[in-house]
Amino acid sequence: MFYTCGPNEAMVVSGCGRSPPLMIAGGRVFVFPCIQQIQRISLNTLTLNVKSDKVYTRHGVPISVTGIAQVKIQGQNKEMLAAACQMFMGKSEGEIAQIALETLEGHQRAIIAHLTVEEIYQDRKKFSEQVFKVASSDLVNMGIGVVSYTLKDVHDDQEYLHSLGKARTAQVQRDARIGEAQYKRDAVIKEAHAMQEKVSAQYKNEIEMAKSQRDFELKKAAYDAEVNTKKAESEMAYQLQVAKTKQRIEEEKMQVQVVERTQQITLQEQEITRKERELEAKVKKPAEAERYKLEKIAEAHRLQLIMEAEAEAESIRMKGEAEAFAVEAKGRAEAEQMAKKAEAFKQYKEGAMVDMLLEKLPLMAEEISKPLAEAQKITMVSSGGSEVGAAKLTGEVLDIMTRLPHTVEKLTGVNIAQATSTRMG
Repeated sequence: MFYTCGPNEAMVVSGCGRSPPLMIAGGRVFVFPCIQQIQRISLNTLTLNVKSDKVYTRHGVPISVTGIAQVKIQGQNKEMLAAACQMFMGKSEGEIAQIALETLEGHQRAIIAHLTVEEIYQDRKKFSEQVFKVASSDLVNMGIGVVSYTLKDVHDDQEYLHSLGKARTAQVQRDARIGEAQYKRDAVIKEAHAMQEKVSAQYKNEIEMAKSQRDFELKKAAYDAEVNTKKAESEMAYQLQVAKTKQRIEEEKMQVQVVERTQQITLQEQEITRKERELEAKVKKPAEAERYKLEKIAEAHRLQLIMEAEAEAESIRMKGEAEAFAVEAKGRAEAEQMAKKAEAFKQYKEGAMVDMLLEKLPLMAEEISKPLAEAQKITMVSSGGSEVGAAKLTGEVLDIMTRLPHTVEKLTGVNIAQATSTRMG
């Protein structure tokens, strides 16, 4: 069956299957009835009033000491719990507390025997630490831990502590009187020093005040001089500024007059420009327009005449070329005819052929000159090179006349110049 216990209690299960016994601090455990046994041990904190009466100190003075200790079995430490179970299992809390109390009391008495009354009375913390340290090391072996130890009371029946108090009181009173006398002495000395320092401070203060007054007067004089200088400079600057202002006003007046004069000149120039433009619009522009019109009419008439002349000259040239081609074709036909005649009449000599050719030349010349004879008017237009135009026309005529013998020579194979030279010879 199951058994439980609180955090301030421990259970020990022993018997069949539990070797060594099972120890549980605060929890539950299953126990087989009849073959296993369960026991409980308290883990509560125990308050012990450790009292040692009439214990002789190191100097043989009997005193009584009372201390308060808090102890408990340590359930979290398995080894200490096992030791406590071995020593206190089956005992009540009172019995356990009595064993711990006797142990603490013994250690407390031992420590008192090694100390003087003064050491115990004056340094209670040191005494408590020694008891706590010595008792803890012994109680740990029993599984008990000392939580705290405090010295509660120290007294004796021989009025030793009272005598120590009287002596201490007398000492304190003496020290108080000495301290008071020393305090009064120090107070007088300090008062004198304070008075001396006060007088010295007063003199120093007066000196500083005098220095400050002197510095004030000097600085005031310097400042007054500087102020007067600044005032004079300010007055001079004011007068200078007034003069500059007047001069600037005069300059601005002059500038205004200059601007007004400039504007008048500009207005006059604009009036002149307007009148010139009016004159130009009323007189010059119509004259220029009329002149431009006449120039354009003359230029158009000139171009018309040039184009008519060029057209007429081109017509004449083309007509002349056509007639020349016709004459050339006719001459080529006659030359062929004459060639055939010459071949037929091989008995004719070259002279006879020349005579026949010469007889035909006037007719050929007449035919060539017919186009020129039929021209009613020849107009030559030039921008100043009339001699060049005439020379060009003459050149064309001469060219025609020059090509005529070559044409005859090409058709007949007779060199006219050579034949003529031979005939004359």
